[in-house]
Amino acid sequence: MKFENKVVKRTTASELRHPMELLAKMGRDLIASRELAWQLMKRDIQAEYRQSILGYCWAFLPALVTATGLTLASRSKVLNVGVTDIPYPAFVMISMVLWQTFTESLNGPVQMVTKSKQMLARVNFPREALLVATVGKILFNLGIKLILVIGIFLWYRISISWSIFLAPVALIHLMLLGIAIGTFLCPFAMLYQDFSKGIVLMTGFWLFLTPVFFPEPKGAGSFATLVRLNPVTPLLVTTRELATTGAITNEVGFWIASLIAIGGFLIAWLMYRLAMPFVIERISS
Repeated sequence: MKFENKVVKRTTASELRHPMELLAKMGRDLIASRELAWQLMKRDIQAEYRQSILGYCWAFLPALVTATGLTLASRSKVLNVGVTDIPYPAFVMISMVLWQTFTESLNGPVQMVTKSKQMLARVNFPREALLVATVGKILFNLGIKLILVIGIFLWYRISISWSIFLAPVALIHLMLLGIAIGTFLCPFAMLYQDFSKGIVLMTGFWLFLTPVFFPEPKGAGSFATLVRLNPVTPLLVTTRELATTGAITNEVGFWIASLIAIGGFLIAWLMYRLAMPFVIERISS
């Protein structure tokens, strides 16, 4: 599929006046973006790992290093995390892989769109290609992380039940929540660098409100309430439980968070679609 360089004429007429036509066009553009998305995904993956000694190991090294540090802190009693359903090193490593996948899903759309500013300003192409390429890159990195997860299951002899086949469904919902937030922030990040920097601060604080290196708190208190209200909590915990113990502790919370993720993504995609022409026009002027 070829896209010609040309000056794109912007229109201020709202596409919302014809919602069915807009939805149909969004679907057509999503399908038409496949080939370009594949090329963009390959470009980004090759650029990220080409000039690297450790190469693809960087896909899971941050999670592994962080989990190792937390495990050492727990064993030395510096960090008291309580009782976990599986050995703590396995608990925190699996949780960190899930958390890293979520943060990549959140950061991915913003990074992809920001890097493609010049192409967006000069070339007319389906903008959904950037989102599809982001999803492809996240799945590629996730595939590498699964090597670490399989090693954890073998090393700690974690029993596998039928529920592990449902874990990808919960994981997709977790990724969808991150992609929804990232897609919503894309237009703002293109205009203001503060949003890209703010995401780093936000996810750093968000980590401490998510049961990644500690079990989900059961008691009362402001901290426990914030953890329970965090939409990432039921998605991450359910994915971890389906992959390990098979016992879901918060099924209602999971489905509520899943509906938030799905609905949030559809709204974010619509806002992205409507806002991008005006953002591109502004950065091109």
